[in-house]
Amino acid sequence: MSKQAEFAVILKMNAMFADLGGDELQRLSNLCHTQHLANGEVLFQKGDAGDALFGVRRGQVRIETGASDGSRLTLNFMGPGDLFGEVAVLDGQSRTADATAGEASELFVLRREDFLSFLEREPKVAIKIIALLCQRIRWQSERMEESMLQPLPVRLARRLCALAADFGSEVHISQEQLGIFVGAARESVNRQLQAWRKEAILDLQRGRILLRNMTKLTAIARNE
Repeated sequence: MSKQAEFAVILKMNAMFADLGGDELQRLSNLCHTQHLANGEVLFQKGDAGDALFGVRRGQVRIETGASDGSRLTLNFMGPGDLFGEVAVLDGQSRTADATAGEASELFVLRREDFLSFLEREPKVAIKIIALLCQRIRWQSERMEESMLQPLPVRLARRLCALAADFGSEVHISQEQLGIFVGAARESVNRQLQAWRKEAILDLQRGRILLRNMTKLTAIARNE
């Protein structure tokens, strides 16, 4: 399968492009090129020009932001099949967060000028994008509510379930990164993970978490 065909498959899996026909997807995917990132390499930083839409072919990209005290907050993890950069590539404004490769990665890149030209020819895609942005707003509102109202076990279980949906039962993430992701101290995260390890819900290894009982973890995520 060619890289363009792979990108077409990724586009098809995304809600923004799901209703496009094969010919439309192929025309759009033909506009892309690929970019390689080394582990830890910065793709873009907050404030950079939003000049491209990205899709992950392989690897992992962390979407992060920083505070004045130097701390970091991981907003999301992007894995194979994920698209990101939609907001900045649509409005042409600066990036709202940093993107850094969590491991060696290969990305599909669709430049803003090519994408906007395509949207002018395909208005139904523009309508899909509006729906997608509304979905993102809802997602951010849910995360804010979650961080304020839900206890740590629920927040932690939800993040692990979300990561498992993207990366499978073996999640490569440090406890420090996970703590930043759920807004909790590493020590608190470690205590909860150790408790779940004793219950055989998961197993802990250096730099990764092996999820053993997704049924129970999902029940915790649902606060059942």
